[in-house]
Amino acid sequence: MKIYEGIEDFSRVPNPVVTIGTFDGVHLGHQKILKRIRAIADQIGGETVMITFWPHPRLILHPEEHNLRLLTTFEEKAKLLREFGIDHLLTIPFTKEFSELTSEEFIQTILIDKIQTRKLVIGYDHRFGRNREGSFEYLKENIGRYHFELEEISREDVDDVGVSSTKIRQALEVGEVHIANEFLGRPYELNGIIIKGQQLGRSIGFPTANIHIPHDYKLIPCDGAYAATIDIEKVTYSGMLNIGNRPTVNGSSRTIEAHLFDFNGDLYDRRVCVHLKSYLRPEIKFSGLESLQEQLAKDKELARQILTKV
Repeated sequence: MKIYEGIEDFSRVPNPVVTIGTFDGVHLGHQKILKRIRAIADQIGGETVMITFWPHPRLILHPEEHNLRLLTTFEEKAKLLREFGIDHLLTIPFTKEFSELTSEEFIQTILIDKIQTRKLVIGYDHRFGRNREGSFEYLKENIGRYHFELEEISREDVDDVGVSSTKIRQALEVGEVHIANEFLGRPYELNGIIIKGQQLGRSIGFPTANIHIPHDYKLIPCDGAYAATIDIEKVTYSGMLNIGNRPTVNGSSRTIEAHLFDFNGDLYDRRVCVHLKSYLRPEIKFSGLESLQEQLAKDKELARQILTKV
């Protein structure tokens, strides 16, 4: 997959089959669209083109909110789009100036003049252009002027899987990992770098790797303990994850700590990908380290049982 940072970098491709959107999470609804444009491109000897925007439009249009959390970083989304058969990922920098582009200007300058779209496939609720004025209905009414084919992924097709990025965010925020994973079609991921912590886990027999997530817009699920698998340099380990403030040891900041089963070694500065498989319990303040140690042993046994089944 080739990634273009701006419309100026895009080069002509044969029979472009195009879709547009932020596609945060690349969930099952998004996947229907991606599979459809891949199938069409294969039928007509074309190539798939995904137009997306970065930063996320809400970060630019509503900077005062400070509450947008995304399911996928740009790197995570790009990896998923590649896996679902996107040949060309065109990233358009979303600015205040770009947000003033009318739907007609967007169609003419980007879809027609620059990409020379052969077929456009969009979801039933997709809107584009200034004040979200553009829609499938607008395109359909004017398709005779555009000289490209148009297809809509219907409400029935998308709603059949009953999924949205908002529903996934809401599930993760209350620990319903199983629902989020079902809607995503895969386990929710956290990608980060292992940094040095206080090393308190070692003293009670549960050494942990502290994970730093470099993007503050990435959604971190609710506090608690999770069963997880952890990928480090193409090796997958079973383990458990704790997210929270560590109240038993009077922790002052929120941390993400992974305990890897059957692993010994130095992990500092390594990149790690955590796949959340199940929510075990909320974070609790225990009476002391001995009580915490006893609970961690129970968590570990439960996590092992869960991970052998998934």
